[in-house]
Amino acid sequence: MPLLIYVLALAIFAQGASEFMLAGLLLPISEEFGVSPGSAAAATSAFAIGMVIGAPAMALLGSRWHPRCTLIAFLLVFVLAHIVGALAASFAMLLVTRVMAAIAYAGFLAVSLSTVRTLVPPQATTRAVATLLAGTTLATIVGVPAGTALADALGWRATFWGVVLLCGPALVALLLDRSPLRAGGVARIELRAELSALARRRVLGAIGVAVVINAGTFGVFTFLGLIGESAGIAAALVPLLLAAFGVGAFLGVAATGRWAATRERVWIVGGSLALLLAWTALWMLVESAAAVFALSLVCGALSFAVGSAVIGRIVREAAGAPVLGGASATVALNLGAFVGPLLAGAAHGSVGSAGVLAVAAVLTIVGLGASVWALPSTRDGGGRMRV
Repeated sequence: MPLLIYVLALAIFAQGASEFMLAGLLLPISEEFGVSPGSAAAATSAFAIGMVIGAPAMALLGSRWHPRCTLIAFLLVFVLAHIVGALAASFAMLLVTRVMAAIAYAGFLAVSLSTVRTLVPPQATTRAVATLLAGTTLATIVGVPAGTALADALGWRATFWGVVLLCGPALVALLLDRSPLRAGGVARIELRAELSALARRRVLGAIGVAVVINAGTFGVFTFLGLIGESAGIAAALVPLLLAAFGVGAFLGVAATGRWAATRERVWIVGGSLALLLAWTALWMLVESAAAVFALSLVCGALSFAVGSAVIGRIVREAAGAPVLGGASATVALNLGAFVGPLLAGAAHGSVGSAGVLAVAAVLTIVGLGASVWALPSTRDGGGRMRV
């Protein structure tokens, strides 16, 4: 695997940590700016919306430059947004910096996913994508607890400066490494051809699967602390519960990178079925603290194993859309992360923890059906099975 893949993963980790860390900063931010915690949570929603909108827009804008220049520019904008955020004098200014950072992150992730195809052979695409997404899963493990600990010690603004420092090594590495320039030059986008490539059944279906699987995943993750507390887990142990889910997520992505490439469709369909069983088991045992702990790790592993494999599928199937292919994968990830908590929140308000898991199970059923429909096995000219 090229060293640049790991450099990009490091940058994605830094940016992903920023996306997740605000979950532990709502109270201090709301107290400093005199807004309610619910209003402070708008900063998280703003980030998700910025990611959804920014991915295609920034991918199109970035197509005018060399990939390396584009990645450096997006990372610099992301760093600048955090410097301004750390110095923000009002909540409105902080909100603007969150949208700005999200758009830059969306562009960086979209270009990274598109660039992957030029850095590795086709058979290694799934592994390379899984390596990039490992940065995101590591952010879920350490982003919230590390950000919370830093905020407790030095104030919430220190977490923004921490993200700036974390981006430093990746920025230096990108400035020194010219691999993207060797891999390709400036992309000449043919919008009609790219949209046509994205409109294919295999691509649209994979995008749909990614949205619903990630919606179920992030819906549960958002409410996992409340689920744990309602099961009798002490508040002091909730960070460990979230970490268990994050560890499972990392293991799932690592397993996908190692074993999914040669059996991708089986991995996605079989993994979706296993995930459905895991969500259902957690639903049935939601009042048992031990079961919630154990199944959180299992669900984290299965959900991210399936999710990362589907993203890899999108990137490969969208080869005919070299600019918007990576953007579509980014949109799928973040649209799920935006919609899932909304659905889970409505369910939690109506029936409590069980409702959150019921929503995840239903979304997984939809994803399972869509994966069977959209990712059919076919035989190539040599009679070999393609997955």
